[in-house]
Amino acid sequence: MRRRGTTRRGTSAGSRLFLAYAAASLVLVALLGGLLVQGYHEDAARQGEDQGRSQASVIEEMAVAPALDGADLAGGLTATQRERLQEATDLAIFHGSVLSLRLRSFAGQVAFSDDGSTAGGIAVSEPAFRSATAGRTDVAIVADTARSSGKVIRVLQPVIAGASGQAIGVLELYLPYDAIAAHLRQQMVVTYWRLGAALAALYLVLALIAWSTTRSLRRYASRREHEAMHDGLTGLPNRVAFRVRARDTLAAAGPTGPGGAVVLVDLNRFKEVNDTLGHHAGDELLKVVAGRLTGSLGAAGTVARLGGDEFGLILPALPAQEVLALLETARSDLVQETLLDGVALRIEASFGVALYPEHGTDVEELLQHADAAMYHGKRGTADIVLYAAGQVAHPAHWLVVQTELRHALERDELVLHYQPKVRFADDTISGLEALVRWQHPQRGLLAPAEFLPAAEQSGLIEPLTAWVLRRALADQAGWTALGQSWPVAVNVSARNLEAPGFPRFVADLLAEQGTPPARLLLEVTETALAGDAAQAARAVVELTALGIGVAVDDFGIGYTSLSQLRSVPVAEVKIDRSFVADLDSDPQNQAIVRSVIALAHGLGLRVTAEGVETQRVGAWLAAAGCDDAQGFLYAHPQVWPHLLDLFLHPRGTGRHARAELTAVAEPATHPFDRVSEVPR
Repeated sequence: MRRRGTTRRGTSAGSRLFLAYAAASLVLVALLGGLLVQGYHEDAARQGEDQGRSQASVIEEMAVAPALDGADLAGGLTATQRERLQEATDLAIFHGSVLSLRLRSFAGQVAFSDDGSTAGGIAVSEPAFRSATAGRTDVAIVADTARSSGKVIRVLQPVIAGASGQAIGVLELYLPYDAIAAHLRQQMVVTYWRLGAALAALYLVLALIAWSTTRSLRRYASRREHEAMHDGLTGLPNRVAFRVRARDTLAAAGPTGPGGAVVLVDLNRFKEVNDTLGHHAGDELLKVVAGRLTGSLGAAGTVARLGGDEFGLILPALPAQEVLALLETARSDLVQETLLDGVALRIEASFGVALYPEHGTDVEELLQHADAAMYHGKRGTADIVLYAAGQVAHPAHWLVVQTELRHALERDELVLHYQPKVRFADDTISGLEALVRWQHPQRGLLAPAEFLPAAEQSGLIEPLTAWVLRRALADQAGWTALGQSWPVAVNVSARNLEAPGFPRFVADLLAEQGTPPARLLLEVTETALAGDAAQAARAVVELTALGIGVAVDDFGIGYTSLSQLRSVPVAEVKIDRSFVADLDSDPQNQAIVRSVIALAHGLGLRVTAEGVETQRVGAWLAAAGCDDAQGFLYAHPQVWPHLLDLFLHPRGTGRHARAELTAVAEPATHPFDRVSEVPR
């Protein structure tokens, strides 16, 4: 509807422009015609004057001057002179080539006239008479006063005496203009027709030019409008058009109208396609995605490309179940195998769904909620996620955080704290987990939750992980030199496992520090293993083959399947703190933890419990056969020299050493240690 309305407005505007152009052209053509007609009239008048001047000159030279023979007009003419003049002029007057003739002295006296009168004629004070007395010929077309109709050619010119060559008077001559005027009118009629035809042809040409120009302008404006509202690569509506259509859809639905959904779709691992096959392959993939989404939705909704590998969908007037069913169809169509440059690819995407009016009635609010759902889907295994309260979208300040974090890496503003892992069998430290903090120059010491999510959603997670690995291995070399051979555990994210060459990079770091691979443990979350199971499994296999241990962190809250634990060569599982906190009093958690311990031991894996804060929970875990424990009961995260000092100067051994750790632990309300340390 909007497009048709826009087209009609564009056509109407184009028609108005054409009419204005045509009217302006008509005015210009009319003005040009008027100027040409005026010019023809002036040319006709000049032609008459020239003819009169020529005729008067002939009469003066051939008839008047010879008849005078040196007469003095001021003194009058002799009878002989009059007779000769009469004979010379009668023939011209008889044939009508001369209407009237007067021969006057410089004083204005009439020495001779064709009708014998001695009065009349132009006054001597007239500029025309004075011009003739000065030796110049004056020609003018004037009204015929004798006949009260028509016009005549009046000529005043000096009379030159034949013998002396001097002017002796003024010849006042009136010649007929009607014949000249009739001839000119006849010429003008022909000229008018020619001029009219030429002007009409010119107007038609201008009108055609105007029509062609306005049509081209309409097409250009329409094309520019289309380009401004559509993506150049896929032809889909762009972000601007998407917002406009979403706003119109919400306005049409109203607060009580039929609901619908705003959906954000983001392709998984699209960057890998660009990096591996090139940007041309990425462009082709985007076209395929656009075509499949459009084909799946059909007339039920709008598909737009919002930028990069992100698409937006508007599904109006559909209940939630139909929305999800339609999206499941779109997802199924999307994952069909695609051949790009001879490589078979399977497209995967995350769908974030926000319903209206349930999740918002404003476009921005719905987009934020859809983005939160999509982000939540990327962290889990569900491809289609319906927004639920509590899901957090990318904070707007993440761009600032990412910029500052880049500087932090350059300025070495990051620090590592370590939390010990205690072995139940002998109450000794079996390893330290490295936990990153940011000593921000303005905001102070920042918890991981303040910057790790922003880092993971950008390319910063890779240099950040590299920094943590280098620093942790360097710190480990430090405590090893002082007699403590504790292994170190470092958290890595899904993006690290998916990065090509990550296992080899870790191996190079170990070689650089001279650290045995068995003294490094990499902790990955269940979410990381579930994101791209095949790629994660390959990375874990390569790491294990190098002798590096891999642990599954936060076990129990993610999506790790039993088949993954069986097929992926991990060395340890760490039970999430949510199952451990009330373990001494919650039978359900006790049953879960017992099952996990039995399962892990059955697969040959070690088990570590996270978040142990009380002696009763620790005792229960020890009795259940758990291998290691980690939590505030033993120590809060702190710099490694503080932990080392406890063991370089012990006041007891065994359980007393654990008491020493507990005694120096910070209060259990430490703000940083209640949050997950692992980049998600």
